[in-house]
Amino acid sequence: MRVVEFLCVATILIAFVGVVLKRNLLMKILCLDVMTTGVVSLFVVLSRRFGERVPIVSEGVESYAHPVPQAAIVTAIVIGFATLSLSVTVTMILVQRLQTVDTVEIEKKARG
Repeated sequence: MRVVEFLCVATILIAFVGVVLKRNLLMKILCLDVMTTGVVSLFVVLSRRFGERVPIVSEGVESYAHPVPQAAIVTAIVIGFATLSLSVTVTMILVQRLQTVDTVEIEKKARG
């Protein structure tokens, strides 16, 4: 279990380094998406409880897993996808207008 937690944290950190170091705007967005995936994966790994069943009423089961964290994770996934879609759309418009995906050049063109 600790190996999976380590891999999730490593994914988050590597993606963060990508966000900081990459100059390509699309790569930054991709790294942000990978970082979000790492965070969601870490939450799923940390919320797993052994011996509990899914919240479906059946005889003989006394301990149910709480459905609220599961709903929160699904909501985070949907919001992450919507944010990613909007970011890619805005980037496409920006690239059509400025003809570049390099963040340094975008900042230069925005300033003057």
